[in-house]
Amino acid sequence: MAKANPLQEQLLKAGLVKKSKLAEVAREQNKARHAKGPSAPNEIQLEAERSRAEKVERDRALAAQAKAQARVAELRAQARQIIEDRKVPRAGESEYRFTVDGAIRTLLVNDDLRKKLSSGVLVIARLNERFELLPRVAADKVRDRDAAMIVLDHGQNAGTGPSATTSEDDAYYAQFQVPDDLIW
Repeated sequence: MAKANPLQEQLLKAGLVKKSKLAEVAREQNKARHAKGPSAPNEIQLEAERSRAEKVERDRALAAQAKAQARVAELRAQARQIIEDRKVPRAGESEYRFTVDGAIRTLLVNDDLRKKLSSGVLVIARLNERFELLPRVAADKVRDRDAAMIVLDHGQNAGTGPSATTSEDDAYYAQFQVPDDLIW
């Protein structure tokens, strides 16, 4: 039996309470004193929980960013691989000039490649510091993965019709003769 306090002993001697009732109350008091009940979270625990939640959110955002960067790198690698696999061998002594980033670049091509470039059958793509010729199908695949790798594409807007100002300009410039041997 748990030790009773002096008041309980006096009540027992006076006959106001029974011994069993006194023992029961003493056990309940002992339980209440030693029990580990749910305590209300204090300010430190709340701050720790808040900081854990912020860390989880920050980690989730960083993981999403890293995943996006990995996806971009994977798409660029696929585009580079398509260019390496599908590039058209260049041959010829005729210079084909085009502008890239405000600078004029030159590729040596033959007459057949020049016609294909001007009609849009072939496209010029950048691979690191080199420029390669690609067929239209491969260029579309590269454009889907990384459009910045496509440098020159004369057939890109082939689906759109000529505008009214273009036809007026064409009519005006039709009166001037262009030499057959002019190559830019």
